[in-house]
Amino acid sequence: MLRTFFAFLLLPLALSLPAPADAVPLGKDLVNSARFDDGREFATGERDPLVVKLQVLLDRYAISPGVIDGYWGENVQKAIQNYQLSRGELPTGHLTPALWAEISPQDTTPVLIDYAITPEDLAGPFVASIPTDYREKAQMQRLAYTSPQEMLAERFHMDIDFLRELNAGANFAAPGTVITVADPGPDATGEVTRIEADKGLASLRAYGPAGRLLAVYPATIGSEGTPSPSGSVEVVAVATDPTYTYRPDVNFQQGDNTEVLTIPAGPNGPVGSTWIDLSKPTYGIHGTPEPAKIDKVFSHGCVRLTNWDAAELAGMVKNGTVVKFID
Repeated sequence: MLRTFFAFLLLPLALSLPAPADAVPLGKDLVNSARFDDGREFATGERDPLVVKLQVLLDRYAISPGVIDGYWGENVQKAIQNYQLSRGELPTGHLTPALWAEISPQDTTPVLIDYAITPEDLAGPFVASIPTDYREKAQMQRLAYTSPQEMLAERFHMDIDFLRELNAGANFAAPGTVITVADPGPDATGEVTRIEADKGLASLRAYGPAGRLLAVYPATIGSEGTPSPSGSVEVVAVATDPTYTYRPDVNFQQGDNTEVLTIPAGPNGPVGSTWIDLSKPTYGIHGTPEPAKIDKVFSHGCVRLTNWDAAELAGMVKNGTVVKFID
């Protein structure tokens, strides 16, 4: 019953307002001091300091909003719904003064903090670019990050353009440069005993003993052409920094490539930096090289999460953990 109501609430929940002509560029102090007032509405296509703060706080509760980018959208609304659902509240998806008072006072740690770039951050390896063709990918040694900015954005769960905007003029190539980053807190912990991959809600929910909700992630789950399985499967293995075997006769056709290819490991590989293997052959839960596209584009039948969400989940599952696909 809750799920039916929950799905209904995926309709847009916020009114759009034009961007103010005197909009102030986002900064650490503006975001950390943001507060919610009754009647507050969110503009579309404009970064909002309150949305940044909300995204980070929800991330700390293991209710992932996907990339932290400051934009009000479906992933933020779903994260609010999941927060309400995790506490047995009606999942309206509306941010109210009461809900804000429940979320924000529990954590007074600033959501944006200073970070000094280290020599280790700049050691790489980095690559100049990532080709789209799988044959070209297979010829590379590693599908590494393309820049320190990309690596740091992923470490702090941020959209790379947002990281650059917050730190306009910063020299990301110089050790000791102090930049502003999000502080999403430590990974969630616990033993996941059951996972629900909800195709209709484009969400993955991880439950612990006694049905306690441990974490929720926005997810890209299959497509019409290559649908994800139905029913229940089990986790059979977890691989960190996995290679990827491209098999066009079994999986899908990529470009003109008709032969089996081994794609090297790396965060920019087809399955990102984590692979959670499922008992149905060729299917898994995995990361992605394009975190901003989670729940925006289809996958090839698998469950795609951001690299950081996939890694967090991998640390809580074990062989035999049940994964139920909900149509």
